[in-house]
Order: sequence, then C-alpha cells, then structure tokens
Amino acid sequence: MSNKKIILTADRPTGRLHVGHYVGSLKRRVELQNSGQYDQTFIMIADAQALTDNIDNPEKVRQNVIEVALDYLACGLDPAKSTLFIQSQVSELTELTFYYMDLVTVARLQRNPTVKSEIKMRNFEASIPVGFFTYPISQAADITAFKATTVPVGEDQLPMIEQTREIVRKFNSVYAEVLVEPEALLPESTACMRLPGIDGKAKMSKSLGNCIYLADSPDEVKKKIMSMYTDPKHIQVSDPGHLEGNTVFTYLDAFCRPEHFQRYLPEFGSLDDLKDHYQHGGVGDIKVKKFLNSILQEILEPIRKRRTAYEKDIPEIYRMLKKGSDHARETAAQTLSEVKRAMKINYFEDADLIREQAQKYQGK
Repeated sequence: MSNKKIILTADRPTGRLHVGHYVGSLKRRVELQNSGQYDQTFIMIADAQALTDNIDNPEKVRQNVIEVALDYLACGLDPAKSTLFIQSQVSELTELTFYYMDLVTVARLQRNPTVKSEIKMRNFEASIPVGFFTYPISQAADITAFKATTVPVGEDQLPMIEQTREIVRKFNSVYAEVLVEPEALLPESTACMRLPGIDGKAKMSKSLGNCIYLADSPDEVKKKIMSMYTDPKHIQVSDPGHLEGNTVFTYLDAFCRPEHFQRYLPEFGSLDDLKDHYQHGGVGDIKVKKFLNSILQEILEPIRKRRTAYEKDIPEIYRMLKKGSDHARETAAQTLSEVKRAMKINYFEDADLIREQAQKYQGK
C-alpha cells in the first residue's frame, strides 16, 4: 500500500457557509492545504448527501453548490493545490456505497450516535429515508475512494470515522488489503469545535437563522454582533458579568488573538484580563461587542474581497469544479477497480477466470 498522506473533507450545499464553518474547518483546511505535509487534498461538495434530507427541494441544493464553491475559494482553498469536486459527478462513489452495504448491519447503523442525533433533529423517527439512514456507509465510500489517510472533522463526526474504519477492516479481512483506514483530525481549539448561534442556541444553523455568513456585508455583520446574546443579568456596566453561556465571549475565545488588543482595545492586555474585568463589573456589553466586531471585520474583509472577485466569472467556477470532478473520478475509478478485483467481480479483466472456465467446459 502507498505511504501517501491524503486529506478528504466535505460540506453539504444547503446554504452559504458561515463563521462557524470557517473557524471549525475552513481555516484549518487552508492551513493544511498550504502546509506541504500532504500529497493530495480532496474537498467535496456533498450534494448527493444533501439530497437525502432535501429530496423535495432539489433547487435548494442546486443553487447552493456555487455558493459553497465561492466560499471555499474566498477562504483560500486553491484549485492548483486541492481538488474541489461535486459528489454526484463521481458515480464510482455510489457503486462503492452499494458494495459496502453488505459489510454493515442495520443494528450497527442504528447504534451510530451521529445518525441517532441527526434523525432526531430532522424528526425522521417515524419515516427515515433509506439514503439518509445509510449515509455513514456513503461517507465511508467518499473517504476510501480517495484512500484518505486524514479526515478533518468536528467531535460529533467521530462515530462516522469509526464506522468507516470498521468497514475498511471488514473489507480488507474478507477480500484483500485494498482500503486505507483513515484518522480523524479534530479542531485544535475547543472553542472552534462548535460555535453557537448569535442567539446563544447550541449550534449556528442556517435553519434557525442565527448565523454570521462569510459573505455578509460589513453592516450585516455589525448588526448581528450588536444583537448577540450576552448575560441577561448584566444590565449596568458596573454589574458583575457572567461568561457562562455568553455568546460574545465564546466568539472571542474562537477568534481573538493577542495582537487584536493592541489594535482595538489597548486598555486590556489579554482576553483573560478582559474576562476578569467583565466578571468583576466595569466593562459594558456594547464595548465587548464592538471589540468582537472589529476582529470579525478584519478576518472577513479579505474573504469578502476574494469572493467578489470570483463572482465576476461564474462559468469559470463551474469549469474548475468540472476539472476537479473529472480528476476525482479518475482517482475513485482506480480504487473501484481494485475493490472489484478483490471482490472477484472484475469478470472481463480476469483472464485466468476465462481460461479456467474455458478449460473446464472443453474437458467435457
């Protein structure tokens, strides 16, 4: 087996990407892409997977493929260094999923904690679409098709990676050592694991309308930050403030760096210093929100500029995605060929089989 280091990661095109995506995965992807530590990086727009729970609204998925691609490019993902492709355009992934289905029991899928929570979140308990139920198997096909060694994920996706590893081990033991077991790569900071929505809800979610999008204008970003959930008991500036559940401070944990204080809030030396003053009273929520706004505007400005530049030639983005999808197909086809050989279903390429069968019947 090859010693290549290969990354695969993906997003579902169900809406534009937001700052939770950026801090949770996109920023890290760009760093990994540029690190020189990996031989190949595959970034997938998982439209087929998005359709499993949007089957009645294909236009939503169709329209958001380009939105996600623009967000990728705006954040610094580079088609010269990474293969950006669309899942549905690589039919080999579907065929691999079908073969892997024989390696997993229904009971095992039902035990997958990520599947359980996703089913509950979408109110699918009574009628789960089969495609949605089996998406851990589809995800295993996505990962193994490219022989990915590293899959950057949030903590909530660890059960999915473990399911992939089980499928790989089962396939390799039953058939032949063809597939590669991936490792999960978690976010470096716990603050980046899962950013809450601006309303303080557990998760930033397109459906809850509590997101700051990467493509939001400066005014939209400011308006959303100034409306953020903080500490309802912190009424006067002099009142002691609480950090627990205070969304603004969760965002500062994720985005703030020491140099931001020198630029935007020089009276405080560090985030710990600011937190300490807030907890003892003497720092108002408006001041803290303005500080966060300055930081986020600084981070988002170059992303917005790049996006605006890419928006000027949309046909070129589709050409780039087609080129990436063609390359992804070539890679997946190679893996599929090895899988079919191991499973002994490569009939027309197996000269030994044809010769044996011919001899068997000639001897009659």
